[in-house]
Amino acid sequence: MNEAELQTYLYQNIPLSQAMSVCVKSASATSVILSAPIAPNINHHATVFGGSAATLAILSAWSLVHLRLQIEKVDAQLVIQRSTVDYTKPIQGEFWARSHIEEEAWETFLRMFARKGKARVRVEAVLEHAHIQVGSFSGEFVA
Repeated sequence: MNEAELQTYLYQNIPLSQAMSVCVKSASATSVILSAPIAPNINHHATVFGGSAATLAILSAWSLVHLRLQIEKVDAQLVIQRSTVDYTKPIQGEFWARSHIEEEAWETFLRMFARKGKARVRVEAVLEHAHIQVGSFSGEFVA
């Protein structure tokens, strides 16, 4: 699945992504980078609404697991179980979420899924604005 296909998939299956004007910048087995403009995600302080920042991070992380499941030809339903977001700076414009999975965690996930038919994996993401880290995300996804 390339960037355009992933963006279409998100818009069709997670309508909030379209309302936020999410754009898939990069999608590979090692990382997914999504961006969103401030306008549809603005709050009363003229910065990005925290829920929008968290959502972009979740979408980036979920998309990475989704892509990796496709690459591995694993048919599974994918949901988020828990997450935490740390906001370190206000976001005053377009923002990005860049996700990644530790390879050892992914291998453990695949072994568990093969053995039990379900598994969980931790995914990390960094929130950025103007090439500066403005937050971080950690989430557990279950397939």
